[in-house]
Amino acid sequence: MSNYGYSIFSFHKPETIAEWLKKGKSLRERLLTIPALDGTGLRPAQIVAVNNLEHSFKKNRPKALIQMATGAGKTFTAATFVYRLLKHVDAKRILFLVDTKNLGEQAEQEFMTFQPNDDNRKFTELYNVQRLSSSYIASDSQVCISTIQRLYSILKGEELDESAELDNPNENSWLQNKMSKNKAVPVEYTPKVPIEQFDFIVIDECHRSIYNLWKQVLDYFDAFLIGLTATPDKRTFGFFNENVVSQYTYEESVTDGVNVPYDVYTIETEISQKGETIKAGWFVDRRDKLTRKKRWQQEDEDTEYKRNDLDKKVVNPSQIRNIIREYKKALKTTIYPKRVDSTGEYEVPKTLVFAKTDSHADDIIKIIREEFDEGNDFCKKVTYKIEEDPKSVLNRFRNSYYPRIAVTVDMIATGTDVKPLEVLLFMRDVKSINYFEQMKGRGTRTINNDSLQMVSRTAKNKTHFVIVDAVGATKSKKTDSRPLERQKSVPMKDLLSAVTMGVADEDLFLSLANRLIRLEKQLTEKEKEKLLEYSGGKNLKQMTKELIMAFDADEIATNAQAEIDKIPVQDRTPADIESSRNEAQQELIIQAATTFNGQLNTYLENVRKEHDQIIDSINIDTVTKSEWDTTSIDKATEVVKDFTEYLEANKDEIKALSIFYNQPYNRREITFKMIKDVFDKLKLEKPVLAPETVWNAYATLEEVKNEQPKDELTALVSLVRRACGIDKELQPFDKTIEKNFNEWLFQQHAGKHNRFTEEQLDWLRMIKDHVVSSYHIALDDLDYTPFDAQGGKGKMYQLFGSEMNSIIEELNEVLAA
Repeated sequence: MSNYGYSIFSFHKPETIAEWLKKGKSLRERLLTIPALDGTGLRPAQIVAVNNLEHSFKKNRPKALIQMATGAGKTFTAATFVYRLLKHVDAKRILFLVDTKNLGEQAEQEFMTFQPNDDNRKFTELYNVQRLSSSYIASDSQVCISTIQRLYSILKGEELDESAELDNPNENSWLQNKMSKNKAVPVEYTPKVPIEQFDFIVIDECHRSIYNLWKQVLDYFDAFLIGLTATPDKRTFGFFNENVVSQYTYEESVTDGVNVPYDVYTIETEISQKGETIKAGWFVDRRDKLTRKKRWQQEDEDTEYKRNDLDKKVVNPSQIRNIIREYKKALKTTIYPKRVDSTGEYEVPKTLVFAKTDSHADDIIKIIREEFDEGNDFCKKVTYKIEEDPKSVLNRFRNSYYPRIAVTVDMIATGTDVKPLEVLLFMRDVKSINYFEQMKGRGTRTINNDSLQMVSRTAKNKTHFVIVDAVGATKSKKTDSRPLERQKSVPMKDLLSAVTMGVADEDLFLSLANRLIRLEKQLTEKEKEKLLEYSGGKNLKQMTKELIMAFDADEIATNAQAEIDKIPVQDRTPADIESSRNEAQQELIIQAATTFNGQLNTYLENVRKEHDQIIDSINIDTVTKSEWDTTSIDKATEVVKDFTEYLEANKDEIKALSIFYNQPYNRREITFKMIKDVFDKLKLEKPVLAPETVWNAYATLEEVKNEQPKDELTALVSLVRRACGIDKELQPFDKTIEKNFNEWLFQQHAGKHNRFTEEQLDWLRMIKDHVVSSYHIALDDLDYTPFDAQGGKGKMYQLFGSEMNSIIEELNEVLAA
């Protein structure tokens, strides 16, 4: 036991204890004197998280969980408290633990750009940050960024193939069950990486990859553990001893204006819902999944396919085409109808499409380019399997005009920031609630108007994003994890993962060997040659033999005999013989298991699938539903209700609202400043009720005939007038002023031929235009632009004489009516 009351993996090094004694105050004592946080530049939720975490440290709680909505700045929060621990607590080294290489690179970028509010220098100018790409941990690094896979391999004393860091090792329930029953290769004490190597470990996305096998990595170190996640589950709360120091939900982040809300638009087609049948005798294409080569053949029997068979067993181009065609149409008419540029061309908002497989992604991209009549740059695939550098494509998607649409399988499903995204198009369903929430999180990011318009020129601002659900993803039943599977139906992918992760189990090795024996008979010569590139020159027969021999008693005995022979016969004990056999078996297990790596596993997983897909080009699909989801209508109703209630609650406090509600005869007195006060108060207290959001909510519920005014304040006046009953339907206030002005002019001319001269009419129009932008005109305004250039107050008096004041008062009243 350590001196502060919890189990440790091993003893601390004597040199470490000597160093601690030299320092005087212990780490835990130093934590007690950490100074108060200066919250400048931090959001309220981030301040709460840092303060509560430091309070937890002072209470000597070894584990703490920060739950913070995606997009609310988890990594920035982490950089803040890491900086404070290094500066004020003199922490020696802090580990930032991730589960994919992509997240590690993003964390490194965050630390590189982080500038504390009490120093002019960047974080990396003050402290050394090292992202581990080998087993070497620099002695002078104060922040280490590593995947949990890499750290596990370091503690096992093995090198790690980088491909193993591409996907998160979020085990399914079969694998979890396997690991609880069978001892995985355990980590052992490593003098190069002592248990006191890190004082604090920050675990990013801690809901998914710190259990079972990987838990050993965290149990090894004597360090405070801080978990970061937007989507904790029961296991997460349990692991962190229910010490949740901060909870900041997506709903709270939307209310605070930190994230944007979303609406759901549903597209359904006949075949998406019900499937179809390919009849015997039809001539159809069959396509090789891997090479995508086609051959034409006549079907011998009927093939009925259901919705779940689509894009796996059968590809129906018409089904994909109808969804994409309907998406294009809905974009222009309903989803984002105002995105037309000065040339009259429609600008597609930045869209991320989630596909089922790499092959499915290729089909979608081809059809998107055809339906939108655009070239390759318009729509790109972003997966690890593309020929282009995926990081470069992702960077262009984030920061450049093209591509407008990106299609991914799962590379940018989680933890990747693409702020200008406005649409997520789901063409695959997801059963995991956590994964689905992470995918939705790609659209929640806020972005300032200038940055958005750099990549989407016709967008005014990002007030929300839209989920276009073409597969029922928003309605399907979600679970915490996949249901338990029987061994015989375990996917090959999971068997390969288990072996790679060190599960040493006879059933597992024999099951995988059996699959590889069958696979060997199916592969072409070219596929066998390709496989040698990933396996270090081993063919499937050799891999199979090693898997079987790892648990073969005769092979183990033969290999152990050489070690046993080194011990004189008279000195041999049963324990020696047993030990030699265990060591021999361990060597055989490692020899068999280390062949498998990320690239080989991916190749085996893909090459062993059914080679053929049927291309059903005969059954033509039709769209059966294309509309806002009922949840969007409910949300719109809620937004209008909240807006109306907010105005009611503040009508006596805010002067402009008081006039609109209680003193309609004073509407002529409403000034630009009054409207700005309403807008500023609304933005501060209820950012979720931005004018565009409320306008869109009315448009969802009512037939709004006119477009929203470009100016937010003008839109706000329209909304206030509608909410308090002045207007029976939502009308742009600038158009209302125009209409009132024309009606007034008509009345002035009725029976009074040419009451106003052309020059007077020009001045009246200038006054009307001023009221459009400022809501009111005062006599003193005539001394400023645009009136001053035309002669100002004096010129108007010349034109209108003693009628000048009465005309200004009359126009203020008439135009605001």
